[in-house]
Amino acid sequence: MAISSPGIGSNLDVNSIVSQLMAVESQPLTTLNKKEAATIAKVSAFNTLKGALGSFQTALDALKLPSKFQGVNATAADTTIVSGTATSKAVAGSYTVDVTKLAQAQTISTGGRATSTAPIGDGMTTTLTFQFGTITGGKLTNGVYGNDPAATPPDPTFTQDPNQIGGSVVIDSSNNSMQGIRDAINKAKIGVTATIVSDGSANPHRLVLTSTATGAVSSMKISVARETGAPVDTSMSDLLAYNPAGVQNMTQSTAAQDTAVTINGIPVSAKTRTVAEAIQGVTLNVSKVGSTTLTLARDTASVQSGVQSLVKAYNDLEKTIKSLTSYDPATKVGGALLGDASVRNIQAQVRSMLGTSLTGSGSPLTNLTQVGVTFQKDGTMALDSAKLTTAIETNFDHLAGLFASVGTSTDSLVKFIGSTAQTKPGSGLLHVSALATRGNTTATAAPTTLTITAGSNDQMSLTVDGISTSVTLAASTYTSASLVAHLQSKINGASEFTAAGVSVAVSTGAGGQLAITSNRYGSASKVVVSGTAATSLLPGGASTDGIDVAGTIGGVTATGSGQLLTAGTGSTLSGVKFEVTGGPAPAARGTVGFSQGYADLLTKLVDNFTGTDGMIIGQTNSLQNTIKDIGKSRDAMNLKLQGIEKRYRAQFNALDASIARMTSTSNYLTQQLAQLSTVSK
Repeated sequence: MAISSPGIGSNLDVNSIVSQLMAVESQPLTTLNKKEAATIAKVSAFNTLKGALGSFQTALDALKLPSKFQGVNATAADTTIVSGTATSKAVAGSYTVDVTKLAQAQTISTGGRATSTAPIGDGMTTTLTFQFGTITGGKLTNGVYGNDPAATPPDPTFTQDPNQIGGSVVIDSSNNSMQGIRDAINKAKIGVTATIVSDGSANPHRLVLTSTATGAVSSMKISVARETGAPVDTSMSDLLAYNPAGVQNMTQSTAAQDTAVTINGIPVSAKTRTVAEAIQGVTLNVSKVGSTTLTLARDTASVQSGVQSLVKAYNDLEKTIKSLTSYDPATKVGGALLGDASVRNIQAQVRSMLGTSLTGSGSPLTNLTQVGVTFQKDGTMALDSAKLTTAIETNFDHLAGLFASVGTSTDSLVKFIGSTAQTKPGSGLLHVSALATRGNTTATAAPTTLTITAGSNDQMSLTVDGISTSVTLAASTYTSASLVAHLQSKINGASEFTAAGVSVAVSTGAGGQLAITSNRYGSASKVVVSGTAATSLLPGGASTDGIDVAGTIGGVTATGSGQLLTAGTGSTLSGVKFEVTGGPAPAARGTVGFSQGYADLLTKLVDNFTGTDGMIIGQTNSLQNTIKDIGKSRDAMNLKLQGIEKRYRAQFNALDASIARMTSTSNYLTQQLAQLSTVSK
């Protein structure tokens, strides 16, 4: 195969010629590359704009919730005694708080044993049942009843707390030691913590049980029952049985106790060291016994901070837009979005909304200038802090309506819950035709017996709010009150119900008849019971389903769901949602209203720009498609240029060869003519 090199035969610089020609042919490719770079810069610029709008929206978020303008600060003079938090329901003022007792859990312990691993009893199956409740009567822990050391206290009683589930622990030959019992109790997670303490005596090991909950209602009762037919062995009962109203084989070292507080001289108690709503809207966290002053005051600082952040975020947005759309005559370089109509549209809409007065709020504050926020000549915003302070001092109750979406009601039992993006400002009359109710099963007569017998009338199956379970009641003879407590505790302790967040309330009527009522409101609230226990405890029991609240808002039928009433399509307040918790029905319930503030309106506007279907996403998607198209055009152009270069090289190589042949012929003829000249001479 011949070896060739372009230009060797003719001295033509073929490579240089083709390279220069291809540089000319590649000009469209250079144009495509420049267009791609500019498009990528636009995508980056839109992402920068989106980030600036996001920061602006973050500032809006801090002002769009009514709670931002309803905050109250709770400050204690001595925070080592008590601290507090307050909601918008709290009323500004000063309160004297005296703490006399701190809530504590009950602790009881067994007698001592030589070792903690030795078996207790014969190992036959024994069930330990834990209940929690209140101990009344009997001597107090200091051995004195009342103020008279000689007084005879009434017999102690134990009243089970229906809201504490309790539970059972099975002890057999695999765990009938002190350590085994400890581990079984802790594993069961039934509201008791078990430990073993050694006191250094001859029989040092003691099993110590402490309720995991504080408060007087968390006192323990421990029942010990051996399996049916087992021979008599009282070892386990002698060690662990503890009935506050009967035999107490364990010793109480710490009594269950409530927190005791007086607030402005009014006594208040709580089962934990957290005292909620003793002062409306305030939660107190009690740390030690003592006296201090609690001051409640409006949180104006956060409002000022929020407005300042809004002004700063808007100015940062303006700065970003200016840098992306400006032109520098000195460098003759423009921003990546110079002349882009969508950016001008975003800027114009935001400015217009901030400069437009609100309507329909019924508030004396309708524009931002009233709180010291104004536009400057350069398009930025400025804040007059003194004017904002004056507005806070004189119109604090109306500030929420200036920035946030606010629902109002003239009825205290009707509460604004929320709205939709389509809800418009306005007001309308509320008429409630029916209140929401809860589903229940109610007996027609008192229980036929208050004695639960194992295998006879101890089984109950329930379906509550669509969730089903079965419970086994403990065999015992109950009072009406203790039966109610035990039944409610067993039902609410069912794992199927706790997992689904379902619960019931068990109560008795005037005739002693039992009722089991769902804690949920509305048409989804249902209670159905069956089984041997239902037959004897709820004779003639009939189920009644709950109903949803019903009514009209603005003369248009509203949609009820539980206690929530939502204004229907066609209403002035379409989509607005209120909770009706009580009151007369059917009855006119006054006026409800809705207003939108700047922060809420701007948040929705920014969502339209930055959302998945927003303007910026639309622009960047279009630009990304342009980049893809440029890539396809470049690939096609490169393929075309390869063909052009190949053709040029073929043509110039052919020219090179032709010139080389012609040069060879010329040289040959020159030689021949020179020889002829010599011969002729």
